[in-house]
Amino acid sequence: MPTFGEIISEKRKKAGLSQKELATRVTKEDGKPISPQYLNDIERDRRNPPSEHLIEQFASILSIAPETLYYCAGELPPSVRYEDVSERMIAEAFKEFRKVIERKDPFDCCSA
Repeated sequence: MPTFGEIISEKRKKAGLSQKELATRVTKEDGKPISPQYLNDIERDRRNPPSEHLIEQFASILSIAPETLYYCAGELPPSVRYEDVSERMIAEAFKEFRKVIERKDPFDCCSA
């Protein structure tokens, strides 16, 4: 599986955007755009994956399934994070998840 930064970089390039162009479209919680240097650090995996707020924007702008970015960030998507489920259900879900990812192409997330 590619890293968070590799996915962002690959999709940005496929969209024909420079780092500066993408950085101006992604805004922090205060409404100000992220810096091109911050984006460069993300793409080179020199920073931890960003906040939920930024992950959602990257997903939207670059047409990436948000779940892919959450996975690469080591996070659960908010849509499932606070569900009231049993330990057994969690174990079963991850067992099924493992089956699915073992049969997929590791770079499939970047080929859309």
